[in-house]
Parts: sequence; structure tokens; C-alpha cells
Amino acid sequence: MVTAVTETTSPAAKERSLILWFEEVGIHDLALVGGKNASLGEMIQQLTPQGINVPNGFAITAYAYRYYIQQTGLDAKLRSLFADLDVEDLNNLRQRGKQARSMLRYTPFPKDLKEAIATAYEKLCENYGIDTDVAVRSSATAEDLPDASFAGQQESYLNINGVEGVLVACHRCFASLFTDRAISYRHSRGFDHFSVALSIGIQKMVRSDLAASGVMFSIDTETGFKNAALITAAYGLGENIVQGAINPDEYYVFKPTLKAGFRPILGKRLGSKEFKMVYDTGGSKVTRNVPVVPSDRGKYALNDDEILQLARWACAIEDHYSKVRDTYTPMDIEWAKDGVTEELFIVQARPETVQSQKSLNVLRSYHLVGANGDAPIITGRSVGEAIGQGKVKVITDVHRLDHFQTGDVLVTDKTDPDWEPILKKASAIVTNQGGRTCHAAIIAREIGIPAIVGCGDATSVLHSGQEVTVSCAEGDEGKVYQGLLPFEVREVPLDNLPRTRTKIMMNVGNPAEAFSLSAIPNDGVGLARLEFIIANYIKIHPLALLHFDRLEDEAEKAKIAEMTAFFAEKPQYFIEKLAQGAATLAAAFYPNPVVVRMSDFKSNEYANLLGGKQFEPKEENPMLGWRGAARYYDPRYRDAFALECHAIKQVRKEMGLTNLIPMIPFCRTPEEGRKVLAEMAKHGLERGKDGLEIYVMCELPNNVLMAEEFSEVFDGFSIGSNDLTQLTIGLDRDSALVAGLFDERTPGVKRLVQMAIATAKAKGRKIGICGQAPSDYPEFAQFLVEQGIDSMSLNPDSVLKTLLMVAEVEEKLGRGC
Repeated sequence: MVTAVTETTSPAAKERSLILWFEEVGIHDLALVGGKNASLGEMIQQLTPQGINVPNGFAITAYAYRYYIQQTGLDAKLRSLFADLDVEDLNNLRQRGKQARSMLRYTPFPKDLKEAIATAYEKLCENYGIDTDVAVRSSATAEDLPDASFAGQQESYLNINGVEGVLVACHRCFASLFTDRAISYRHSRGFDHFSVALSIGIQKMVRSDLAASGVMFSIDTETGFKNAALITAAYGLGENIVQGAINPDEYYVFKPTLKAGFRPILGKRLGSKEFKMVYDTGGSKVTRNVPVVPSDRGKYALNDDEILQLARWACAIEDHYSKVRDTYTPMDIEWAKDGVTEELFIVQARPETVQSQKSLNVLRSYHLVGANGDAPIITGRSVGEAIGQGKVKVITDVHRLDHFQTGDVLVTDKTDPDWEPILKKASAIVTNQGGRTCHAAIIAREIGIPAIVGCGDATSVLHSGQEVTVSCAEGDEGKVYQGLLPFEVREVPLDNLPRTRTKIMMNVGNPAEAFSLSAIPNDGVGLARLEFIIANYIKIHPLALLHFDRLEDEAEKAKIAEMTAFFAEKPQYFIEKLAQGAATLAAAFYPNPVVVRMSDFKSNEYANLLGGKQFEPKEENPMLGWRGAARYYDPRYRDAFALECHAIKQVRKEMGLTNLIPMIPFCRTPEEGRKVLAEMAKHGLERGKDGLEIYVMCELPNNVLMAEEFSEVFDGFSIGSNDLTQLTIGLDRDSALVAGLFDERTPGVKRLVQMAIATAKAKGRKIGICGQAPSDYPEFAQFLVEQGIDSMSLNPDSVLKTLLMVAEVEEKLGRGC
């Protein structure tokens, strides 16, 4: 916690102060103490009253830096040294940088500056103990700006003790103003080298070497989705995460319902966390890396309460900075957990500099058109949503950067700021190590190129000269493909789009794409299929989890045991994974409705899940067999359906995402619908309670013919034009022999659709369509508008063109908004 240590300095004296305590400065003092220190002071003054813990300390001011270089004659020497600087010539850059750093490291401080630093440190020790351990961090006056991060450009030093140790670290911090990367970055950003001064922050260390630390963003770093906070975590001091040396845990939290008191953890991804940085007690260095024991690597570094606490702080920090700056300001925040006190602390906060600067008036998307189902060579965590390609250049030594050519794909173990002179030349970056908040990820976003981090073995799988395509346009998994595959970039202006009476919704199945797709103008999701989450994220048959001890296939049993090792009760694996996937879909489009169809696998598809063959019958015609509603109340499956209900209940009641609307597929009769509703009510999903609506798929002729009766059971309908067409015409849509006869525009199908819409509207029930037809056929979409349908749920790539067409039709019919 923060303890006051000094009296407030007058405004006039601040400008010529060598030392200022954090509680004396705020966000408007950037010119005096740099971005990092100004932000620490702002949080200590304004946010500690809200319960946010920030370690105390003091700043050696930018004035002190200028005083130092002027009093010692360094200013003139440095200006002379940089007179013929050429940052494009790596040898020239290295020579100038090395000489500048040497001057600053070995030129003594003026006596009064040295005494001021020593006195302030000793005062800090009075509060925390003799020779207290501190972090000595650089804080440049051009740092942590809303439009330039200067991430990692200057050095920081951890676990520094004693006056002499602090003075040496300060010299090294001042010298780091002239690292090769800092010189290059300032040049590329148009900053004059001598208009930028360096302040230094001396901050009490948080003993995260005994616990954990990480980085969090109050915005999704890849898509710019504003309503999610991303938190990364690993054991030990935080430098490894920032440097991209390890693969951390990742957690997503939904901000709007968090603020309302719910617990909306949307996703948790376990990182490998191979090693951690700790104090080098008794050693020759101040810190060192040690391996993390396997049992800790297999656990999350934070518990749920800690994840939620950090997310609340991220929200509070974002809200405060947005208010102060009078504009939305997403934040990039470093946190640490003290292993002695078990307390969480915020140790840095700066404006996020990439997504916050993007235009909101143009929707740009990348689409790979040449993969043809090819398997990627290697995968990792995607950074950004772009596609890049070129020849691979594997470089594992920073001293070999001169081998890199413009347009190459950089493949390396990890990057740090020393690599920045070549990163701006790369078409893409691929690393073995790192997570979404590592150095390579930050810089890739800033310069607008795709990066795939945490691949594990990219430097051994890929080889120099190999032509590859690097795709970050397929969700949160980045993929590297062999060859230069064709791709396209689409830009859609979002200005002046019309509003329509007919709700334009989307069909979305993959939670990994949800944040990105939510940027497309929409009125929600008309169809989210749970099957996608079950098949791609869970991969295990629910009955195999419920009856694990009865599994007969030993190989599958071992695989399931490995996948569910974190869970004391194996069914909880299904519930948590399904809840997180469904919650991500609901959160992405919140507060618009997200209609989630309960599982509709056919028996042969269920059998393909791990452990599934033991529990599934072999049916001659699974398309018309044991699927949808018929399973949910059947004694052979109702316990598995209960797991789905628990997941949906968790999303709505624990996470607060009440915009999620469950929908029942393939419900043959109203009586069957009532049985399903009774099962759902047993598990806490009672229609009408807490605003819960339950929809039904209108995909059987009987759903249309008995629409009045179904209206008594359900709150809304969604026309499934695919199944409705096959069952009306009498063909198997999976059979190539009769595929040519399949057409939703057949008069009989259109007549049933017309009847369904008319009946639903007469009974005061909502009705939409989620089938393929309006995405494929504009004339079918026009027909739906003419019938007065409430909503259309379309494939994402059809949304904008259908929106414009619907607006035109509504205008002709006089039905516009």
C-alpha cells in the first residue's frame, strides 16, 4: 500500500526539482517526469482511494537529466556525435549508440544530483526497511503517449538495493536513452533525439518473484473489441512476459457485466510458463531465470477471484483515464502479485496505442482464397487479423540482423527492442516463444503486420528461403502455410449505412471469430451452433465424461484423462468449456440477442467425439433419427443434456449475459417441446423466469402446420430453410445423387415459409430465418421482407450486401425504420 513520505512541492518549484515523489505528480506532468512516472503518480493520487494498490516511490525528473548532461558537457558531445547519424546503416547506428551509452554510464553525476537521489532513496527506506529492494525504471518524456508506446525502448532494472546500486542503475537508465533500438524508433516516429528527455522512477519492488505477474489490456488487442479485458499471467517477475521469453496464461473478462457485479470470465488458456525470473539471492546478478516445476506449469497462475479483481481494476483505470482525457482511452497495464502479502498491485499503466488509433469508419478484413484445405506447416497465437507472405529468414542471433531483407518473414525464438531496426522491414513475424502481450506482438500491431507467437519450434520447422503465407485472419490460431497463397483485402466504408425494420443478424459458430465479426453492423446473432464448440473445443462425448469409469477403449480413456486433468469432476470440463464458448458469443454481440441452438449432432456425428462410439446407436438414416429435441428428455441422454443446461445457466446467471436465448432444434411436436422445457426447468432454465425466452427451430413441415400450438410452448421461431427444404421436397441434402433438386426457392417451401411467418405474427411470436437461403439468394431475402419477417440471420460475408438490399425493398414497401 502507499505511504506518504514527503510534503507537496509548489508548482513553481516542480519544474526545477531534481526529485519528485509519485504522489506529487499526475498525468499532466509528463514533461517533468515522463509518461510512466506521470501515470504512476496519477494512479496513486486518484485511484488508490478506490482500492487499487500501487507501490510507492519517487521520480528523478527530466530536468535532472538535462541538468546532468549540461553540467557535465555531455549535451554538446552527444550533439556532435549524432551529427552524421544514419539509422539505415546498422554499423553507423551501432557505433553512435555505443559511444553515447558509454558517455552516460561513466560520466559521474553532479554532486547535488547524486545527493538528492541518495537522500530520496534513504527516505523510501525509512518506510520499507534498510536497503529496500526497488525497481529502477526509465520514463521518457515521449513515452506512453496515446499514439506511440515506445514499448521497451529504455531499460528497467529490478531488485536494486543500496544507494550505490541505485546510482549505478540510474546511470544505466540514462544511457539506455541511446540504445540502438531507441535511436531507430525515435527516428522512425519523427522525434528529435534532444527534445526527448529521460526521467527515472524508483519504485518499491513487489515480490512477484515469489508469486506471479503479467500484463493486461482493457481492450482486445487483436480485434479492438472494447468490452473485453485481456489478462496475461506467469510466475515470477514480469520481464519474461514483456520480452516474449515465455508463453503465459491468458484470461478474457467481459467488462459490462463485470461492472454489474457478475463473474464473466469468458475464457482461460493455459500457458506453458517454462521458467520464471526470481531474485538472484547470493548470486552475481540481481535476477535470474529458474525452471518452473511441472506441477505449477500445469496450473493457472491466478485464481478466478484474482482474475476478476484485476479486470475490475482495468475497468477503473480505463474509466479514469478516459474521463481525464475526455476521450475513450483503452489501457495497457502491468500488474504484479506479492508472494509475501498475497496482495495484487498495479506497477504501470499506459494508453493502448494500436486499436485505439484505428479508424472506426472502415471495416478492413483479410481473406485467404488459396488454402484449399491444406494443413498449415505450423500454428501459434495470432496477432492482428492480417495476412503476410514472403521468404522465411530464420535469425536466432540479434547480431545477424544485417542478413534480413525487406519483405522477408522473420522467424526467431523471440524478439526484444534490439530487433526493432529490422521489424519494420518484415512482412510477418513468427516466434517460438511469447504470448499476445510480448514485444513481438506489440510491435507487430503497431506497424500493422501479422505475427504468430508461441509456435514452439518455428525455427526448426521453417527454413530460410522457404516461401510461406502467414495468416492471422482465421481466428485466434495463427497459421503458416507453404507457398505464396492468394488472398484478398476487403474494405467496407461504414458511414451512412441504412437502418432497417427487418433485423439483420448473423450466423456465428466459432467463438474465436466472434469479437472480430461483431464489428460488422448487425442486430445480433440469429444462429450460434453449440456443435461447433463441442466438436472443436470440447471434443469429448458428454456421456464419456459422465461415465468415465465405464469407458472400454483404453486409448480414448487415457486421452480424455489427459484433457480433463484440471477438473476434479470430469463433467465440469464439458460445462466450463461450453459455457466459455457460448459466453464469448453472447459477449461479442451484447446487448443484442444471441440465439444459441442447443446441440443438434446426429448420432453418427456424436460417435466421432472421443468416447462417443460406446454410447451411440448405428442408425440407417441419422438425419431423421435420434437428434435434437428427441434426445433431450430421453433417459439414455438426458444427463448429457443437463450439462448443456448447466452451461447456459452459468452464462446467463453467473456471467450476467441474459441476451443469450436458447433454441431447441428438430422438435417434432408441441408435446415434445413441453418435455424439453420440463427438463430445462429441472436444471434452472425456466421459461419466463429472469426474462428467459426459449425459441424453437421451424424446420419441419409439422412446425409450420402446428405453428399455433408451438406458439403456446415457445417464445419465438427461427426458420431453418435447409432442413425445411429437404423435408418438404423429400430428399437427403447430404446425397450428391439428388443435390441438384435442392432449392429453397421451390414454391412449396416458400408457401410453408409464408404460412409460418403469418401464423407467428398472428400469435405475437418473433420469427426469423437462420438458414442458407437469404445469404445465397437475394430474391429469397426480398421475398422474406415482403412477408414481414422479423429478422434474417446471414453468413457474415452476406450481411452488408443484404442490408442494402433489404433497405431498398423496405423503402419500396414503405416499411423502413
